[in-house]
Amino acid sequence: MLVKDIISDKIVYISVPGNREKAFEIINTKKVSSLPVVKEGTKKLVGIITRSNLIENPDEDQIAMLMTRNPVTATLNEDVIDVANKMLEINVRRIPIVDDEELVGIITSSDLVSLAISEMDIKELVENYMLNSIPTAWEKTPLTVAFEIMKIGKIKCVVGLNNEGKLSGIVTESDFIKESEVVAKTSVQSSTVGTEGDKWSWDSKSVLYIEKHSLKFSDKTIEDVSAQDIVTINTKTRVSDCAKKMKEYKIDQIPVIDVEGELTGLIRANDLIRTIVNIR
Repeated sequence: MLVKDIISDKIVYISVPGNREKAFEIINTKKVSSLPVVKEGTKKLVGIITRSNLIENPDEDQIAMLMTRNPVTATLNEDVIDVANKMLEINVRRIPIVDDEELVGIITSSDLVSLAISEMDIKELVENYMLNSIPTAWEKTPLTVAFEIMKIGKIKCVVGLNNEGKLSGIVTESDFIKESEVVAKTSVQSSTVGTEGDKWSWDSKSVLYIEKHSLKFSDKTIEDVSAQDIVTINTKTRVSDCAKKMKEYKIDQIPVIDVEGELTGLIRANDLIRTIVNIR
């Protein structure tokens, strides 16, 4: 299967110069996780900006400074397995597709799951590919704290647990974006300078105003934001069946439970694409 067989002709992108606000607007309205960046007035690819770029760099406003420059790309005639291998090698979830340096589309790990793996008959079990160590927090945990847990865990979600330690919800990177805003805080630093050796010494103050931007979250908790109906699979679910469920619910990750219903792991789109690389 080639890239051109599954790529969409609808391209969502942003151009430079541009700013954070515009990127947020496009990502939220178009419900995408990343935006290829092109030079204004052309389709020449110059970078890519992701949700992670936006939330990890609140002090930067310009797209040119936020984006990842010279991203790895693929072409229309490349095999999807080769594209999946590129994703795994450089640990990314999307690859822009170009034709003579011009943007013609983008392939994400979710695309590979929903358009390729879900159509295959891969009988391997998800327990062979899932993550066993995942970030969890009490469902009453404020989003501010949950966000720090997500950053420390280096996984794009936090799984909520109720008072009995049972799975109760999941908050993703996109949820954090929806519930946040960038705020500015100004700090003042001053120093005093005197005229050395003068008994009538006078003091002068040098004042420096420093503006720092940060993400501010709403007062909501994990419980307030996570979906009421949690999609799960069990350790004995087959890879293709898991892919079908991701496609059906349009999600990138699913909590995994054991035969007794206890939370035991997490499976992501990027974990599943390892299965098609292993086919070769």
